Amino acid sequence: MKTHECNRFSMTNMQDIRKKSDKELAEMVSEARKDVRQERFKDRFSRKAGAIRQAKQTIARVLGELSARRHNPDTK
Repeated sequence: MKTHECNRFSMTNMQDIRKKSDKELAEMVSEARKDVRQERFKDRFSRKAGAIRQAKQTIARVLGELSARRHNPDTK
């Protein structure tokens, strides 16, 4: 069975996000946004709503962590 590219974000939890550097998190957001964009513009029968939702949740988690680090430098 072929795995979908957005599945790389499916097991992203906050412990993993907190371990990553700011640069890695920025790359993660960029990749997730690219995946959302690709999924949204697919044919309506081949797009996966779950993949879009999962990528958006990952984006929100990562941006939240980046914001927390900016407001509280002691976090990382």
